[in-house]
Amino acid sequence: MATFTAAPVADAVSSVPSGTAASPPRRAFVAQIMGLPMSVHVRGPRAQADAVAEVVASAFDELRTDEAMFSIWRPDSPVSRIRDGRDQLSEAHPRIRHVAGLCELAGQRTGGAFSAWLPDVAGTLRFEPTGLVKGWAVSEAFAGLRRRLAGMGAHDVLFNAGGDIVVACSRTDTPDWSIAIEDPRDRSRLLRTLRLRTGAVATSGTAARGRHITDPATGTQAAGLLSATVIGPELTWADVYATAAFVKGPTGLGWLATLAGHVGVLVSLDGRVSSVAA
Repeated sequence: MATFTAAPVADAVSSVPSGTAASPPRRAFVAQIMGLPMSVHVRGPRAQADAVAEVVASAFDELRTDEAMFSIWRPDSPVSRIRDGRDQLSEAHPRIRHVAGLCELAGQRTGGAFSAWLPDVAGTLRFEPTGLVKGWAVSEAFAGLRRRLAGMGAHDVLFNAGGDIVVACSRTDTPDWSIAIEDPRDRSRLLRTLRLRTGAVATSGTAARGRHITDPATGTQAAGLLSATVIGPELTWADVYATAAFVKGPTGLGWLATLAGHVGVLVSLDGRVSSVAA
């Protein structure tokens, strides 16, 4: 998991104004969506204005809409209806069919280490796009948020979705965002600290939820690493590639080296940290 080290994230829905005379105003907004704490941090001249709060609220609402559509834990969601055969993917909402297409592309890009068709407890393949949906939905909401903020002046934005982070800076008078990668063996310790102005960081691993990532080739839980972190230009693909690298295990480092524009940090079962640069 990655963490934004400059400010803590609250556990409940809130907004926290901040800023000093020596820096542009800054404000953080936090909500619980998709079962995760999600926070938006805005730096810029109107960060504390009601208009900014409104566009952030719109971004959160977009994510809630995607949550209702894609959730596999809500028995009557559109994706749940596809999973149990009540509805057909070919007749689904265009947004679901678009995600299914991205999942197919992800499978091709990762050599099958990522798939949206995974076995249930009985071994039946079910549509499960959750491994891509969060990163993609946050990327979509983030892009919309940036478009709306552009009309209010130059603002920097950081979006933290339960430890997967995307950032963009429109200002030239602000420092880089500081993002830390946690040690999966002890989440109070940090393995690396990154400084980003534009890009995304995503981690797949055991620290938060134990072993929960399925290897599509075997139908069993991947167990070759403690964590895999990928830094890249887009959260959608950083998230997919982190999942695939975790599934690939120790061989994931060599595979990540083939991905132009991406950096990888893997933690082996004995705690050894390996990294590959772009």
